[in-house]
Amino acid sequence: MAIRQLSETLINQIAAGEVIERPASAAKELIENALDAGATRIEIATSGGGKALLRVSDNGSGMDAADLELAVRRHCTSKISETLEDIRTLGFRGEALPSIGSVARLSIASRRRDSAGGHEIAVAGGKIVHLRPAAANPGTIVEVRDLFFATPARLKFLKTEKAEAGAITEIVKRMAIAFPAVRFVLSGSDRTTLEFPATGDDHLARMAQVLGKEFRDNAIALDAVREEIALTGFAGVPTFNRGNSAHQYAFVNGRPVQDKLILSAIRGAYAETIPSGRYPVAVLAIALDPALVDVNVHPAKSDVRFRDPGLVRGLIVGAIREALARDGSRAATTGASDMLRSFRPGFQPNSQRPQTAWSAETSPSRPYQPTTGFGERPQASFDGLSMPTARAEPQFSPQPASAEPTARYPLGAARAQIHANYIVAQTEDGLVIVDQHAAHERLVFEAMRKALHSKRLASQVLLIPEIIDIPEEDCDRLMQHAAELSELGLAIERFGPGAIAVRETPAMLGEVDAHGLIRQLADEIAEWDTASGLSAKLEYVAATMACHGSVRSGRRLRPEEMNALLREMEVTPGSGQCNHGRPTYIELKLSDIERLFGRS
Repeated sequence: MAIRQLSETLINQIAAGEVIERPASAAKELIENALDAGATRIEIATSGGGKALLRVSDNGSGMDAADLELAVRRHCTSKISETLEDIRTLGFRGEALPSIGSVARLSIASRRRDSAGGHEIAVAGGKIVHLRPAAANPGTIVEVRDLFFATPARLKFLKTEKAEAGAITEIVKRMAIAFPAVRFVLSGSDRTTLEFPATGDDHLARMAQVLGKEFRDNAIALDAVREEIALTGFAGVPTFNRGNSAHQYAFVNGRPVQDKLILSAIRGAYAETIPSGRYPVAVLAIALDPALVDVNVHPAKSDVRFRDPGLVRGLIVGAIREALARDGSRAATTGASDMLRSFRPGFQPNSQRPQTAWSAETSPSRPYQPTTGFGERPQASFDGLSMPTARAEPQFSPQPASAEPTARYPLGAARAQIHANYIVAQTEDGLVIVDQHAAHERLVFEAMRKALHSKRLASQVLLIPEIIDIPEEDCDRLMQHAAELSELGLAIERFGPGAIAVRETPAMLGEVDAHGLIRQLADEIAEWDTASGLSAKLEYVAATMACHGSVRSGRRLRPEEMNALLREMEVTPGSGQCNHGRPTYIELKLSDIERLFGRS
């Protein structure tokens, strides 16, 4: 069969199969063009889930007639010159508009800010219909109608109009988080209008617009630098989690990405803090030299490839874990709302009543002689705390008898134990309910985890070393991490060019499938250049041991034991959730309680 040159239209339609997979892909490309043009206001309108109509209007720099003619030609762009080493714009391939024009009816009306008039170009099925002067405001309006009319087979693979409209909404949300100084409006006959007013440099305010107001109250700031890579953003406390990973947003040099490395790092950072099947909420922004990341991995530009993936993964995991250790022990604010709803069916704590803080002076049920906090005489009996009698390690530190009764403790002072499982504590402005088993389980686990990283773990010597045949390159990688693995109780030696001899295994793991463990570690090192899998296994065992070695549900505690538990929780990282990711306590403000009784 003779080789022949494909037509320009067919080439563009082939390219469109990769660049424009669905209406949301077209929306992403058009919004990126608007942002690269310096727009501060972007309006998106859709109909039929974007299949019938997709219109993107902006107030950017605009284009003249010559620019419009080039814009619909393949590989014509104003964003790069001769190299891919320094890409600082969202778009750069010059494929989006010609790809859309080859499979849809495309019209672009644009006017430069310094021009007296605008121009319009229309393309249908890859052919230019007209290029003529047109009335237009400064900026650009791109209108896409009948998407994939020129390639009907692609229409059969699209989802329902509602699903496609939802995908466009997700694209707009990601762009809105990445560019808080830009106002976004999404409207159309197939949706209710969604508007994100510009918030300037206040990224957290924009995140609250997209992720909900609760995110502001349950987010921990991230700010870390390692070598030439900077990480900023916000990570939700572990108890503020969701049923899928749709609330995890990642940006690389301002570009929204859905990268497996970043998502895996987020999952690893929250290990042992979130229940199985639940996902954390996080917004991460990575900034680095453009030469250290390849954004030209896929035409859709949603995947990236880092020059040093291990460094990036370590930065993300380390930054999130440090933030959780610093401020992640608090319970999610949504816990109190859920509890209030369970008290009264249909009751909405966020009613139209003003959300004012509780105070004894303004409370309708104020006492005759108002006292707050730790100043009450009955509470003074809890000041001197003795050692607990619970059989658990580590033991709680007693509170000195000379401690000031007005000392401020976030978890308050114990008032009662309910059903031999729940501790009720009084704080200055509310109450806290603690699950004693879950809380102590976390304390024991953190102590064991600290021991894991402070000294070499005990190992068991194999009577006969296990010889494991693996590829030579895997042997090389494993031996590079031999010292690290030895600290975890796994002693390995090279046994010829393509084999590893396992002489010792961690005693904590008991009987070990050495073959499976070594192969898993080799695969992990090949993928991430790290051997964290063994550490994760050991931490899982530690979590199980902590669960069985903690204060059990049903055990009655003395007041001093309950208070000692509260004090230890206040100084232990991650004490807001147990090893299985469930919350260890719920805080209820007095203002919430008064709304529950209709007193505010």
